[in-house]
Amino acid sequence: MPAAPDLPLIPTGADTTGADAAGPVCVAFSGGLDSTALLHRLASDPLQRERGLRAVHVHHGLHADADAWATRCAEACAALGVPLTVRRVAVDRDAGLGPEAAARAARRAAFADGLGDDETLALAQHRDDQAETFLLRALRASGPEGLAAIRPWRRFANGWMWRPLLDTPRARLRAYAEAHGLRWIEDPTNADLALDRNFVRHRVLPLLRERWPHAAAAFARSAALATEAADLLAAHDPGLLASVREEVGHGLSVRRLCALTPPRRARVLRHWVATLGWPPLPANAIATIETQLLAAPVAADRSPVHAWHGVEIRRWRGALHAVDPRHALPAGWSCDWDGRAPLALPNGDRLALTGIDGFPSPLRVRARVGGERILLPDRDHHHTLKHVLQAHGIPPWERARMPLLVTRADVLLAVGDTLRAEAFDQWLGAVGADLAWTRGQGHD
Repeated sequence: MPAAPDLPLIPTGADTTGADAAGPVCVAFSGGLDSTALLHRLASDPLQRERGLRAVHVHHGLHADADAWATRCAEACAALGVPLTVRRVAVDRDAGLGPEAAARAARRAAFADGLGDDETLALAQHRDDQAETFLLRALRASGPEGLAAIRPWRRFANGWMWRPLLDTPRARLRAYAEAHGLRWIEDPTNADLALDRNFVRHRVLPLLRERWPHAAAAFARSAALATEAADLLAAHDPGLLASVREEVGHGLSVRRLCALTPPRRARVLRHWVATLGWPPLPANAIATIETQLLAAPVAADRSPVHAWHGVEIRRWRGALHAVDPRHALPAGWSCDWDGRAPLALPNGDRLALTGIDGFPSPLRVRARVGGERILLPDRDHHHTLKHVLQAHGIPPWERARMPLLVTRADVLLAVGDTLRAEAFDQWLGAVGADLAWTRGQGHD
């Protein structure tokens, strides 16, 4: 009787510091064929058991059988003697990501939240998944980074992410599972051809294999070559980004950007966005930034913008700036404040009075509404706040973030800790006090 087929695993790797993983492995266990085979393979390894092998099942609540699937997963883990955690998630169907991407985002967040320090999350993606991903990204006209292979090993959350089956075809996983008498869940949505990946899996790849039996392996190899090219290009990105930064501030110089060739400029912009931890720029974003932010003439205090997924790139005074509009104070917001304790602002910032215990009488902190005027120290008349902020080089998005300190009669005393009215400045000096505005995360 022939021996049961083996299931070779790509070994764990090391990060750029040489750190490797020696901690426990947590298998992302859907109960389907792939993760069932992977869990069984790892459970047969005494070293993995000794380190603390466990599994996690994400309950999306999207299918009528979701509860039954969780029960099946629990039974499978119990039979193997592997502890299981079931994590329920709420999939945001209105996020504009599409059903597959929204479920994937919820699943990824659950994995990250539940992963222990230096624990390794093992995913059962295989060579056919690699080929499908390559084809789907090619159809979206992706560049080298998009076409690059799924990496078998990388940092993730507080630990690691490991895909040990990326060199293994789906057929070998099925042969392994059948040889060991494993039972798995057949998710009916995997046959839904309305989903792009399923169409590629059930229609496109089988047709290609009729002519080119090695098609999946060839696509996986192309993805690996794209990875090599992407890594070579990425090695130059930090230096390229540094070359276009403003000498003062965090923005990118429009003049220096325009001196680059268009392909280099596109790489700089994408790398800049990646360093901010923001969502990747959409496919048409570079062309929009070129025409509306870089090439178009811009009046002195205008701030043309490209926005996506709740964040923005703005051009202002010869530079591109990364802006998170959520840090603007809400329109119409105001709050009474006696100065005795720091005031938490609704955008995550903080205002504090130091040096004394509080104001003689409560004041008010509010957002800008427009039309404010202020009498600055050593000036003989009031100025509009808008013109003062322009003269001080305060960007428009920063102006929307600045808290105004006013009297009960709405006389402007201070703008954050940047500007003070003459009378308020004199009072602070006389009593030995100061006003401090601390910005939360996301300050440009």
